[in-house]
Amino acid sequence: MTVQPPESASVHGSNLLRLVGADTEVPLVTGGTRRYVNLDFAASAPALVRVADAVNELLEWYSSVHRGAGFKSRAATAAYEGARESIRRFVNARDDDAVIITRNTTDSINLLAGTLPPGTHVVAFAGEHHANLLPWKRCGVRYLPVPESAAQMLEQLEATLRDLPHCDDPHLVAATGASNVTGERWPVAEIARIAHENGARLLIDGAQLAPHAPIDMAADGIDYLAISGHKLYAPYGAGALVGKRDWLIAGDPFLRGGGAVKLVTVEETLWADLPDRQEAGSPNVIGAVALGVACDTLAEAGMDRVAAEEAELMTYARERLASVSGFQPYRVWPADHPRTALLTFNLGETPYDLLAAVLSAEHGIGIRHGCFCAHPLMMRLLRVDDAEATRLIDATRAGSHERLPGAARMSFGLGTTRADIDAVADALRSISTQGPQWTYAVHPDTDEYEPDPDPRPLPPLPMRLVEHPHGHGESA
Repeated sequence: MTVQPPESASVHGSNLLRLVGADTEVPLVTGGTRRYVNLDFAASAPALVRVADAVNELLEWYSSVHRGAGFKSRAATAAYEGARESIRRFVNARDDDAVIITRNTTDSINLLAGTLPPGTHVVAFAGEHHANLLPWKRCGVRYLPVPESAAQMLEQLEATLRDLPHCDDPHLVAATGASNVTGERWPVAEIARIAHENGARLLIDGAQLAPHAPIDMAADGIDYLAISGHKLYAPYGAGALVGKRDWLIAGDPFLRGGGAVKLVTVEETLWADLPDRQEAGSPNVIGAVALGVACDTLAEAGMDRVAAEEAELMTYARERLASVSGFQPYRVWPADHPRTALLTFNLGETPYDLLAAVLSAEHGIGIRHGCFCAHPLMMRLLRVDDAEATRLIDATRAGSHERLPGAARMSFGLGTTRADIDAVADALRSISTQGPQWTYAVHPDTDEYEPDPDPRPLPPLPMRLVEHPHGHGESA
């Protein structure tokens, strides 16, 4: 029997939510090692110990699913379908919603974009992550500007939907659940209400919301939801698209291949029903099961409690960082608006890539830096005008590695403690007042700062290691 942690106990500190690698020591350029302070959960979260243990147990029983007659195939199929049900329950999907196992949020959103009925009118916002911005360009999308508040966003959306053609063409609103740049949580239930009142369906990019707050598809009226395992403490290469079945089954599948069919001849193909229709090829059984176990574990801990504890950490972080000279956090909506546990910022005149390099090399702190796969939103936050944006596009098209406007981002998760926040606050204060204590140079392949020299050895891992230049990207 699983024992629930007492109500007074911290969810973040419970054995239930222990993370793999939480006590890893990393080398410093100045010599010695330090426990790694991971403040990059928004990009990719480490695996829960319970998830890693489940994966290791499943490997003994790993086999093909759905078609194999062997006993291991039977066990693997049951685990794969169990994961589908765990995902459904975690987001409180409706009984008739499809749960499609994908690679990640990006894959999920592209799948939906590739199966929309002909003539669908899509409405999205310019501040979205690229995963919820770019796929819609093939669908005749109308992008709305970055809203200055939740109220303005709802007004813009309602006015736009009323302005769309009043015909039988389907409409879709694509919006984030929480921004990966500002952490601002969008009023999902209100968006759904406005969408439905105007004959539209709603897709929510839940990549940043799902690890930090409860999601209730049925209660909030979410028609489609995309999530990623690597954000949800299950970094094994699986995600999910959950939602209404009719659009996902009406046309040809997004990917065509084995497993997605009932019968094939040279002249004709009979496609399978959902979910098989949209899961062509051999599925990622390990990734799906990892995601399912993560969903069950987080549900057992209680996402309301996770959200409440992370809100307390955010309050503490803002208080500690407010006294750091030059600390400039970014937001779009008012400071008191609900948000997930992350802060995007710059520090005085210190270049954002140099800041990230110093935090890593001298302090053992990992953060994210760059544009966070949300270029239009970053342009808005950094006040980059259209003329400068055009110049950057032209320079990049010509092959330049010109430094893009950007920032640094610290993001918290299940393993984050007040001691971690103290560590980054002290490090930023030291950098602000004393500057780097090591030498750094701009890498010719990326035009970003790196330690020079960098004496830190890579860990002795049992696989081939090839160093790769750091870039600006971030997957979803």
